Amino acid sequence: MNKKSSDFLKLILETPSPTGMEIEAQRLWAKYIAPFTDSQECDAYGSTWATLRSANPDAPTLMLDAHADEIGFSIRHITNDGFAYVERLGGSDVAIARGRRLRFFGKKGEVMGIIGNTAIHIRDDDGKSPKLWDLYVDFGCNSREEVEALGLRVGDRAVYCDGPLMLNSDKRLVCRALDDRLCGFILAETARTLHEKGITPAWNIIFANSVQEEVGCIGAGMLTYRLAPDAAICLDVTHATDTPALSSSRYGEVKLGLGPCLCIGPACHPSINNRLEDIADKEHLPLQRETSGRTTGTNTDSIFRSRSGVPTTNLSLPLRYMHSPVETADMDDVQATIDLLVAFIASLQPTDSFHHKLA
Repeated sequence: MNKKSSDFLKLILETPSPTGMEIEAQRLWAKYIAPFTDSQECDAYGSTWATLRSANPDAPTLMLDAHADEIGFSIRHITNDGFAYVERLGGSDVAIARGRRLRFFGKKGEVMGIIGNTAIHIRDDDGKSPKLWDLYVDFGCNSREEVEALGLRVGDRAVYCDGPLMLNSDKRLVCRALDDRLCGFILAETARTLHEKGITPAWNIIFANSVQEEVGCIGAGMLTYRLAPDAAICLDVTHATDTPALSSSRYGEVKLGLGPCLCIGPACHPSINNRLEDIADKEHLPLQRETSGRTTGTNTDSIFRSRSGVPTTNLSLPLRYMHSPVETADMDDVQATIDLLVAFIASLQPTDSFHHKLA
């Protein structure tokens, strides 16, 4: 990875993007991808896309999607003595929340807070995980008025403070919000690679960074309806199962460092999957498989059912410790995903179709 790409990755990871408050990170993403694409736009709720146009005015369109939002918390209630109770934004794990630092975003700017953690010596909970309503935030204030003077109100959002670090190597990246900021980075790097290799796609390519995935895959549904792509690949993360106490017979076998993971299931179109697997074989690119018996739990589910149906698949980056402040990914998997997407786009022909046919 070159220095400009590395600097962008660090910047985009350090920029908070809690669900419903994604626009600052979106502006950074759009600015970075702009030199490699023909246009950059956003919709009413902040889903942002960049388009690389084919020379053929009648070319079909492929949409590559990632999501820009991250999990977090929002203020539900401020007490008279200056503490706050919180609501979850998306799938924030209450079991690991106590004793952690939070960055809140109020009307006067950023405010630090900590989730209180009563000392184990005087805690009477038998080691059980707290309930959401047990979590309270300490702002170092003595009254509701002091908290409000900081610019904080009910509904203001927060994310964990944990920024990026490399885990004793140049391959294992640790940070909050790798889900799914790392896939937004992959989209931007795919566009950069196409540009630098001088690849002019036969299809229009839309790089879409959608909002509000963590609360129901909402932004991708809006965007797909608007843009009406002919095919799509949804990029997200999946659970790496290569850590202690995880059963492959229960969760499947997905490992860091063995490439992206292709989902096989009813929501994932076999024609796109077959093309991706053929390209991975031809280009000697690592590719893992996982299965989903129904839908995927990703933006794929909003994309494939849009309008009269969009041939779509889900290509995921293996991730350890999902929805925690120490999400961990392998940079070799990131590069392998970029290489696979570039090769897929380069393979597209104007007459290609991923729709089923009866004859």
